[in-house]
Amino acid sequence: MPVNVGRWMRRRVRTAREAAAARGDSGMTAIEFVLLTPVLFFMIFATVQFALYFFADHVAQAAAQAGARKARATAHDFPGAWRGEARGVVDSYISQLGPQLVLSPDVKMLQPEQNTVGVEITAKVPTVFPGLDFTVHAQSEGPVERFVRENEN
Repeated sequence: MPVNVGRWMRRRVRTAREAAAARGDSGMTAIEFVLLTPVLFFMIFATVQFALYFFADHVAQAAAQAGARKARATAHDFPGAWRGEARGVVDSYISQLGPQLVLSPDVKMLQPEQNTVGVEITAKVPTVFPGLDFTVHAQSEGPVERFVRENEN
């Protein structure tokens, strides 16, 4: 009897292996697709969000630097008007480079010292993911430029 049981067990295992080999991995591709598609979409949207944030950051930096250049060049000759002129340059840069990327910019004119002027920009960035809130911050300042003749101090 033990010989018959052993033979029957071997035959049963062999039949089960053949049935499994014949079935193969049918259906596994669909399951993998269902599991990996959300991960793929998340990676694509994260890449787009990364690009939006860094482009908005570059636009804010460029606008702050241009505004600070204008402020440095005009603060000595026009002490009361440099703020308006620098603000105009900042608004122009933002409207040309990224009006849809730099949302509701808060532009502040800086004068931390007597001969130092600058611009600070804080703005929101559009988001791909609902519920996330990204903000960019850019600041540029420098000494006021003034022309001094060789014999003057």
